[in-house]
Amino acid sequence: MNSNYPLIGMDIGGTNARAGLVENGQLTHLESIPIKSNGTVKEVLEQIFDLIDRVKTAAVNGIGIAFPSIMDVEKGIVFDVQNIPAWKEVHLKEIIEQRYGLPVRINNDANCFALGEKYFGQGQDYRHLVGLIVGTGLGAGIVIDGKIHSGANGGAGEFGMIPYRDKYLEYYCSGQFFDNHGNKSGNRLASAATTGDKDALAIFKVFGHHFGQAIKIIQYTIDPEIIILGGSVRKAFPFFKDSMWKALENFAFISSLKNIRIAISEDDYIAILGAAALHMSKG
Repeated sequence: MNSNYPLIGMDIGGTNARAGLVENGQLTHLESIPIKSNGTVKEVLEQIFDLIDRVKTAAVNGIGIAFPSIMDVEKGIVFDVQNIPAWKEVHLKEIIEQRYGLPVRINNDANCFALGEKYFGQGQDYRHLVGLIVGTGLGAGIVIDGKIHSGANGGAGEFGMIPYRDKYLEYYCSGQFFDNHGNKSGNRLASAATTGDKDALAIFKVFGHHFGQAIKIIQYTIDPEIIILGGSVRKAFPFFKDSMWKALENFAFISSLKNIRIAISEDDYIAILGAAALHMSKG
């Protein structure tokens, strides 16, 4: 399938589920519901069906779903969804295809974020990119030569799990850092930093140093043309970008560092668009 609109894109989180009708690269109808995170497999499936029914039209040609878990991408089997404990092994692709008679593609939410940026966002002019979600955790979607790189289990790009210092990158390079070192949420610290609060600015400076180490790892392993930041912490980028760049000064390959672009995602619904774009990418 190649840009065969309209398509349905879905973003299933641990708190909310969103679905949208994507036509000609635009999100034309959006629906959102709270997910029964402690519900049974059947109860959550019924919620997904309800969302699809709300946005589906007779012209829809496919359904793409972003899910926060590991999975068998080819078979569309979702495993061990951390935020929905009942979902240990759900053959989601088969279930939805049988119900609606439409082709279904499923992938990790970070991969869909990256794919959305590639097709509809700031990654449109690049072949090699990383979409880095910086929120309560740190995960990434990787696009190589224009195609999503999912890995064998849809888990490629889990940079947050890489050991770092006494913990792992996610502990120092996501919203967890502010909870653990600032005793305040990232949002509260960002509000304080906006007013010039010296303590808040100092915390962001330290965060930027750690975040620069994560960027180095991405550069050494993936060497993308652009890294696009998503997630809630991206909105505080002005407060940590200088210390981030400072931390990158000892990067070994100066020419690569000169060429890398770091951008901020501008679309809060890009993962929905990216889920639909699963039907536009063979990666």
